Amino acid sequence: MTIRILPNTLINQIAAGEVVERPASVLKELVENAIDAGATKIDVLLKEGGKSLITVVDDGKGMSQDELSLAVERHATSKLPDDNLFNIHYLGFRGEALPSIASVARLSIVSRAQGSDNAWKIEVCGGQKSEVCPAALAKGTRIEVRDLFYATPARLKFLKTAAAETGQCVDILNRIALANPHISFYLSDEKSRKVALNSQQGELFDARLKRLADVMGREFGENSFLINAQRESLKISGYTSLPTLNKANSLSQYLFVNNRPVRDKLLLGAIKGAYQDVLAGGRYPMCALFFDIDPAYVDVNVHPAKAEVRFYDNALVRGLLVSAIRNGLNQASQRSANVLNVETLLQDKIPDFGEFPPSDTYHLAETSSFRNQTDFYPQFSSRPPSSAGFAKSQATLPELERKLSVRVEEGENLAATMPQDESNGPLGMAKAQFHDTYIISQTEDSIIIVDQHAAHERIVMEKMKSALVNGQVSSQMLLLPEVIDLKPADKVRLLDAAADLAKLGLVIEEFGTTAIIVRETPALLGECDVHALITDLAEEMAEWGKGFELTEKLHLICATMACHGSVRAGRKLNIAEMNHLLREMERTPHSGQCNHGRPTYIELRVRDVERLFHR
Repeated sequence: MTIRILPNTLINQIAAGEVVERPASVLKELVENAIDAGATKIDVLLKEGGKSLITVVDDGKGMSQDELSLAVERHATSKLPDDNLFNIHYLGFRGEALPSIASVARLSIVSRAQGSDNAWKIEVCGGQKSEVCPAALAKGTRIEVRDLFYATPARLKFLKTAAAETGQCVDILNRIALANPHISFYLSDEKSRKVALNSQQGELFDARLKRLADVMGREFGENSFLINAQRESLKISGYTSLPTLNKANSLSQYLFVNNRPVRDKLLLGAIKGAYQDVLAGGRYPMCALFFDIDPAYVDVNVHPAKAEVRFYDNALVRGLLVSAIRNGLNQASQRSANVLNVETLLQDKIPDFGEFPPSDTYHLAETSSFRNQTDFYPQFSSRPPSSAGFAKSQATLPELERKLSVRVEEGENLAATMPQDESNGPLGMAKAQFHDTYIISQTEDSIIIVDQHAAHERIVMEKMKSALVNGQVSSQMLLLPEVIDLKPADKVRLLDAAADLAKLGLVIEEFGTTAIIVRETPALLGECDVHALITDLAEEMAEWGKGFELTEKLHLICATMACHGSVRAGRKLNIAEMNHLLREMERTPHSGQCNHGRPTYIELRVRDVERLFHR
């Protein structure tokens, strides 16, 4: 078979296979070109999810007649002035995007250079370009991409519905917008405007946080902390969420290298490692992190789509990222994400219980039954209970008060005689225990509700970790060693980890063919259900597999042990015990969330309560 040179049209279509995967790929390339052109406003219009039309209009510096003709030629670019691939300061630099798009779609470009008297237009259909001719445009550039993949219809089969493709376009535009808060971005389809992000003014960090709140939600803006670290040629900045604000997937993790959106396994793995002890398995923090690095130490030319990068020093990047996030977590360790949506509560209607005569009784049983039936519990429901069954059971106010495990009056004298360091703090003074599970405390301007089990679980775990680091884990010998039957696989796993368990004060030995015997338990756990502790450890070790290092395994074991050694839900506490728990929380790192990543407390400010009552 004779070797020959492929025609330019086919070459461009092959290149398009790597650059143009779907409408979102086209949008990414065109928007990045607009940013490189110095645009301050970018407006996007989609039809059928971008399959029939993608229009991108910007107010950048535009192109002259000669530049417009060259722009659609393969490997023509203005972004490598010194022809150095290791000194890249622009988003688009390969000169492949426009000719690749033009080879599989109908491309039309109208552009007016700054200072020019008129605009110019060029069209390219299936790789065949027209002559450049005069056109009308106030400033900047307008690009239309019609009938995507009309020249390669087989690719159309792989596209999803118009709604799905629109969603992909929205996501990629949001990612680009996060890195460019001083630029306005707008995206519309046939029905409505999907993205409307006005430019943010002020310092970079302030503008960036406002843009993050616009894209990722107000909850992220209120429940995130600043990352700002630098080492050698690398600087990492941005924001990441408190552990108690998390998602079921990593789609809310936005990473940028020199303002370029990327998806890098090294960086995603480092984020997961940094949250190791404070986030439940299968949950992911929200973050937007920006890596500024000397272009000589990063290769962005790995793939035509430019979504992958390769760092010169992976260890430096991973180490700085992990340490920066952990430092931020330590500084915000006692914060808990406050995601209570007061606006939602205000929109709900207070139930109309009908015309009942004034009484000092409260119909507790019926109200409880009614609330258990509504999908909106514990919010108010708009469905009133039936008056027929409402008066079946009545409870006096004193009986309702007894729902509180500890009444305020019981603790007044205790609080007055407590040491100064035990009498107040950021978490306030305990007032009562509700349902033998939740501590209610009061500060100057808020009410705080604490999950006693979750809070004490974190306190016990941090003490165990500290003792482990100092080599001072104490154990207590069981008066009657406990023999526990296990499955053969579980028994093998526990005995293989016996040395590690002994470091944490849990001493086990083999006992017969199907059992182990527990002789000592960690002193920090006090009296605990040894059988439940061992069986839970065996089950969780089966899930961990071999993917964890020794330190990670020890921390996971600490978390399981702490869960069994903490104050359980349903245990009554007096005022002194509750206040002591609050003060311990204030002294304990990461006390804003339990070992499984759930919040240990929530805060409801007085102004929010007043809004609920329309005051």
